[in-house]
Amino acid sequence: MAALGGDGLRLLSVSRPERQPESAALGGPGPGLCCWVSVFSCLSLACSYVGSLYVWKSELPRDHPAVIKRRFTSVLVVSSLSPLCVLLWRELTGIQPGTSLLTLMGFRLEGIFPAALLPLLLTMILFLGPLIQLSMDCPCDLADGLKVVLAPRSWARCLTDMRWLRNQVIAPLTEELVFRACMLPMLAPCTGLGPAVFTCPLFFGVAFQFSYTAVFGAYTAFLFIRTGHLIGPVLCHSFCNYMGFPAVCAALEHPQRRPLLAGYALGVGLFLLLLQPLTDPKLYGSLPLCVLLERAGDSEALLCS
Repeated sequence: MAALGGDGLRLLSVSRPERQPESAALGGPGPGLCCWVSVFSCLSLACSYVGSLYVWKSELPRDHPAVIKRRFTSVLVVSSLSPLCVLLWRELTGIQPGTSLLTLMGFRLEGIFPAALLPLLLTMILFLGPLIQLSMDCPCDLADGLKVVLAPRSWARCLTDMRWLRNQVIAPLTEELVFRACMLPMLAPCTGLGPAVFTCPLFFGVAFQFSYTAVFGAYTAFLFIRTGHLIGPVLCHSFCNYMGFPAVCAALEHPQRRPLLAGYALGVGLFLLLLQPLTDPKLYGSLPLCVLLERAGDSEALLCS
């Protein structure tokens, strides 16, 4: 994640009592061509993002401040230009989202506070076991830990630490912008929302690595669709980068193995129980991607209600 460190073919048509044939409704390229445009656009974004990381030739290690600064520059340029790819996709396909591109990409004020807090809370619940494990192994108590976390000097040190900025700020923001906010609007009219959740992470997996990153990408894609905001996936991405992959093997060998494993099981159980309620679209207002497909006459009841 810190690498910087079924539904068939769907296209939009004008709302009428009877849905017009897709290619006729678009007044543009045929549906097959439109899907090829979507896939090619996503591949172009993925390649551009990765290429921006490796355009610099250096013998220095990837964690060297000079390398990180160079990558910051190139990846921020690519990420800033990525909405233009969505704009070009809209013009080539003739798809009219019925809302601004920024709103479609998750930049909106409606429901922003629950969109920032609830997905992060849900992710922290999933990581209940690792959080308990971290507290057990921390030499300081809770009060001292909170003092360190809330101290201005601690934040000042973080903001001057290139690795912290990469893992907690730049990587989550740019990766979610490119691989979720830009790609999902282009894929959803072609595949439907459900398949898009699992298709979108494949581009990220091709760019970096599969397994954990693909699963995490599907999760943040789910959050993006269900909340209609980019901020939730970004914050969850930053938190997961901080926590890293759960140290299950270490938990199995921990002196307090039983309560720790109970914490792992409780976290997963609560996460599954609260996944739907805490991502209920009613908490976040109208969902741009769901509106996008409603204009096409498609139903995505599982993700949009």
